[in-house]
Amino acid sequence: MTRPFSATDAKRIIERHQNIIEKLNNAVSSVEKYRTKAKETSDALVAQEVLKVLADIPIEEINRDKRGIRVKVLRDYGYRTIADISTASVYSIASVHGISEDAAYSIKSIVNDIVSKARQGVKIRLSTDNRSKEATALVLALSQYRRSQKVADECRQLLNKNKQTIDYAVEDLNSSTGTLKWLLSSKAKKQKATEAYNSLIGLINGDYGSEAETQISNADVIDRSLNSDAWQDFATNSVRFFNDLEDINPGVLGNDDSMYGLPEDLAREVQEECFFPDGLLCELRRYQEWGVKYALHQERILLGDEMGLGKTVQAIATMVSLRNTGGTHFVVVCPASVITNWCREIRKMSLLSVTKIHGTGRKAALQSWIKSGGVAVTTYETTAYFEPPEDFKFKMLVVDEAHYIKNPEARRSINVKNISMHAERLLFMTGTALENKVEEMISLIRILQPHIASQIQGMAFMSAAPQFRKAVAPVYYRRKREDVLTELPDLIESKEWCSLSHNEELAYEHAVLSKNYAEARRVSWNVDDLKDSSKASRLLELVEEAESEDRKVIVFSFFLDTIRKVTMLLGNRCTNPINGSVTPQRRQEIIDEFDKAPAGTVLVAQIQSGGTGLNIQSASVVVLCEPQFKPSIENQAISRAYRMGQTRNVLVYRLLCEGTVDEKIMSTLESKQAIFDAFADKSVAAAESQQIDDRTFGNIIKEEIDRINAKYGNTK
Repeated sequence: MTRPFSATDAKRIIERHQNIIEKLNNAVSSVEKYRTKAKETSDALVAQEVLKVLADIPIEEINRDKRGIRVKVLRDYGYRTIADISTASVYSIASVHGISEDAAYSIKSIVNDIVSKARQGVKIRLSTDNRSKEATALVLALSQYRRSQKVADECRQLLNKNKQTIDYAVEDLNSSTGTLKWLLSSKAKKQKATEAYNSLIGLINGDYGSEAETQISNADVIDRSLNSDAWQDFATNSVRFFNDLEDINPGVLGNDDSMYGLPEDLAREVQEECFFPDGLLCELRRYQEWGVKYALHQERILLGDEMGLGKTVQAIATMVSLRNTGGTHFVVVCPASVITNWCREIRKMSLLSVTKIHGTGRKAALQSWIKSGGVAVTTYETTAYFEPPEDFKFKMLVVDEAHYIKNPEARRSINVKNISMHAERLLFMTGTALENKVEEMISLIRILQPHIASQIQGMAFMSAAPQFRKAVAPVYYRRKREDVLTELPDLIESKEWCSLSHNEELAYEHAVLSKNYAEARRVSWNVDDLKDSSKASRLLELVEEAESEDRKVIVFSFFLDTIRKVTMLLGNRCTNPINGSVTPQRRQEIIDEFDKAPAGTVLVAQIQSGGTGLNIQSASVVVLCEPQFKPSIENQAISRAYRMGQTRNVLVYRLLCEGTVDEKIMSTLESKQAIFDAFADKSVAAAESQQIDDRTFGNIIKEEIDRINAKYGNTK
């Protein structure tokens, strides 16, 4: 039998296959290489942060217990802070004149203890605004790790599918590579060698060879990744980055509470709950998956996570899991202002079908949903018309902004309760449970789990106590942003105090003396010409600065007239403004336009309309035109930008005028906020909303009238 290939050809094709297999194996093992790199770089970043803390601790701290350590000679030698000592060896310290080797060991022991305590309080924060060398190294490693996993999976599949075939073919061909081997081989062996050679050639020239070349190239591209590409990857996939980092280096983000505040027994049960995410089109944070398992396990709950933590996606993921275990029908009840947002989020984040039941076609939409299933999204107003057949059951009812039904006597509360009778499971959600009285929270729990409501009814007076929190844990679950999203970039708040011009002062004083409350609150914006407005001048500066930093801006005001003036002032920098007259669908369209707009673009919104229920992470500058009467309104507005998915520091600017009601409102609000924060620190509802009421503001106006009259010697 004539040989159709040379010995050199045979050796070459064997070597080529072996080389490909080696590179595919290297791509598979690279995942562990990048994982190790991410662990080391995250440790290095932590070490850098610890050194920053230690650099602020003077060397004198090692002698706090008056151990007789000669601190002065250490300082004279150049050891001025704990950071200096932490990086020095025992022998370096002992070389200081007057410090014995024994003392050096004692000093290092004291410092190591300080370092350990400092390490416990340090957590990593990654932000596109802080691209230090250490942070960049970590982001690069995480980007490489993330991307290498997909390549490794592809390479593993190629190997699993083809390696055995290649090994057998190489073995058959290898036995006939030499001339003498070929001559002495039987006809059958020669035939097998020829088939093996053709098989190996076919693999190289076919799909296997092409795909292997692609994946090897992909692995090489990952290995040569640029820092700028890694940061771009982080900006796009920050959730995955933080999930990977938590997995690689647990606790490095500072959120190492594996039970997320639940009692141990309940936490163990929740942890063992099964979650089936097939059909969920987004990645959950670890605490979000925990929230989903809590909802699945407890069945009837009030999820009170702070705004920005992703209650919506937890609800969607819960419905997805239930859909995968046989559930067919789900209902979401929400305020009309966010019905469009809910429909979009469900479609964006899952494969669940959505039916909007609202407006003139609500009856036909309800019948269509009953017939076809999926998620029915309706509003509180429409619940009066949401009347499924008496014997009809659906899997779960989600009630967004559940504090809307805090009053059991209200018509919408009765309507929602009637709908809940058809539901097997209930998921109430509110980020503003702290606005309610404890009795109102108990009212919600009474719908969910009446026996718990009865149990805690007599404990309302001790709502801040651990006993109360433990009692409500099976039904009420609240996580704070600072506890579970410790990796969020910094929220940097600034008070921009402006000085009144002569014309502003005249307009302001006229408003106060006329007891025109609204005009007085619109200080600086109530002038005829905005060239005279100090707040308008400062806003222009902030917008220009934001544009230079590739940022977008949201401007909030309570007053429609201020919204109009700001929009006119900024001209074509602005998108269309959002106010109460803009429909929910149009609001979302405006936000979509804003998301696609270039840096320097401004979204102007009435704070009651644009400050709730919408996600605007593309903005990283928030400007408040005047102080609000309720701390929660400002907090909600800020949370439109400062929420999960934000990868930049969020800058908040409050425009304020000295010597006006702005100053007095802020002073009052700060004391109210302190009370609000005291309640917010507890995972329970606050006893009472903290706000400025009309009477309080009336007193502020009276004080201002007295001040102005005194200024003019009672002539005005």
